[in-house]
Amino acid sequence: MSRALPKYSKRRVGFIGGAAAVALSGAVIAGSALAGESSDGNDANVRTLAGPGTISCPDVTPELPAIPASAQAEVDRNLGQLDTQIAEANRRLVDTVGQGGPDFVQNAILGPLEDKRVAAINRIATAIGRTAERPAGLDSLAACTLNAEGAADAGGETGGDGGGEATVPPADETGQGAGQDDAGQEGGNGAGDAGNAGVGTISCPDVAPELPAIPASARAEVDRNLGQLDTQIAEANRRLVDTVGQGGPNFVQNAILGPLEDKRVAAINRIATAIGRTAERPAGLDSLAACTLTK
Repeated sequence: MSRALPKYSKRRVGFIGGAAAVALSGAVIAGSALAGESSDGNDANVRTLAGPGTISCPDVTPELPAIPASAQAEVDRNLGQLDTQIAEANRRLVDTVGQGGPDFVQNAILGPLEDKRVAAINRIATAIGRTAERPAGLDSLAACTLNAEGAADAGGETGGDGGGEATVPPADETGQGAGQDDAGQEGGNGAGDAGNAGVGTISCPDVAPELPAIPASARAEVDRNLGQLDTQIAEANRRLVDTVGQGGPNFVQNAILGPLEDKRVAAINRIATAIGRTAERPAGLDSLAACTLTK
C-alpha cells in the first residue's frame, strides 16, 4: 500500500500538469485568434477614432492679383482668418469623433467652413476692389475636403497644426442652395446660445429696407440674394427642428446660428458688390448678418 501511493501521486501530478498545459495552450490560441481578429477587423475603426483625418483647402494667396498697398492690411488679416478657420475645423474634427451620422462632418464642419471661407474671400475681393479691379472667381476656392488618411490633398492649404474649416459644395456668386419658403426676416437681438431642448424660431434683421436705391443692372442679382437670405433662415429653422436633443448647451449657436451668420455675410456681400458695380457700394450691411433664437 505504501509503495502504490507514490505511483498514484505521480499519475495524478502528470494528469493535472497535462490538463494545465492543454488549458494554457487553449488560452494562447484564443488570445492569438482574438489578437488577429482585433488587428484585422477593428484596426480601421481604431484608426478612424484615433486619427479622424485632416481638412484640406485650396490656397487663396497664389490666386490673388497684385494687392494695392491700401488693401494689404485687410487682405493679410483675412488670409490669416482663412488659416484660423482651417485650424478650428481640424480641432472640431478631433473633438467630435464618433458624433452624428454619416453626413456629420459635411453638415457640421465642412459646410460651415465653406461659408466662413466664402465670407473671408469676399472681404478680400472687396478690399482689393476698392482701389483696383475686383478679382472674380475666388469663391471657387472656398470648398474644402476631408482627407481620411490624414494627409492633405495635393495643392491644398492645411492649417499648420490643425487646419481650418470646411464647407458644403462650392457656393457660386449667385447664391447657395435652392429657394425655399420665406421664413421671414424679423428684427431681433441677443445671443443664440440656448440649447435646442425646446424648439424656437430663428429671427434675423431684414436687409431689404436698409438697401439704397438699387441700379436696374443689379436688381436681378440683389433679388436673388435677398431670396437666398430667406432660404437660409428657412433651412436653419428646419435644422433647429431636426436636431432637437443633439449637442450641448452651445449646439444651436455653434451648429446653426454661427453657420447661418456666415452664409448671411456672404449673401449680403454679394448684394453690396452687385450694387457697387454701377453705384456707391453700401457700407455697414454686415451688421445685419447675426440672427437670434426666440423661444
